Amino acid sequence: MAGGEGEVQYRSNVLRGPANALGLAMVGGPLERLLAERKRRVFADLPKTVLEIGPGIGANFRYMAAGTKVLAVEPNPAMHARLEAAARKHGVQLELHTAMAESLDMPNDSVPMVISSLVLCTVQNPSGAVAEILRVLQAGGRYAFVEHVAAAPCSRLRRLQHAVRRPWAYFFEGCSCERELASVVGSAGFTAVELVEYEAGPRWLPVHTQIAGVAVK
Repeated sequence: MAGGEGEVQYRSNVLRGPANALGLAMVGGPLERLLAERKRRVFADLPKTVLEIGPGIGANFRYMAAGTKVLAVEPNPAMHARLEAAARKHGVQLELHTAMAESLDMPNDSVPMVISSLVLCTVQNPSGAVAEILRVLQAGGRYAFVEHVAAAPCSRLRRLQHAVRRPWAYFFEGCSCERELASVVGSAGFTAVELVEYEAGPRWLPVHTQIAGVAVK
């Protein structure tokens, strides 16, 4: 059974939801070029069924073999039309879910693979979301992720992240630039976690500091 049902709900916004979908469509090319090397590494050898948390407009479908079944957990309805178009383009079978990451509508031990990219920054409870990922993964299943994280304490970038946190979160679906997501994944209860910390894009971007890795249940 799903965990935490009814505890967290998506707050739809008539302006921000469509604006974020359009924004992803506009910056998708440059963003993928920036992240492609990391994604190719952690999204290698994907199985025929994949659960993706927050697929947005389907940017990660390009890393999947045609015929892959994607359980797409995307609560923002403004993303759905582009998400469905991307599924058709890349030949993946889309099963759309509108649940929140903190309360997945899937049974325990039901999926072999979960992926996310630039998503844990937006969920209201990242520890709860990762706990749900662990719950639905089969024994030996993998969680592959590419996420942006907080910069080093007292660094210029960390001060910038803190200064812009409120307007950044307002315009980007609640996105936080100050989350220590490596520790969130590392303390969730996986049997093994391998990740790398790296920098991507201009140094003045609040999302410049990132992590990529794979956790095994």
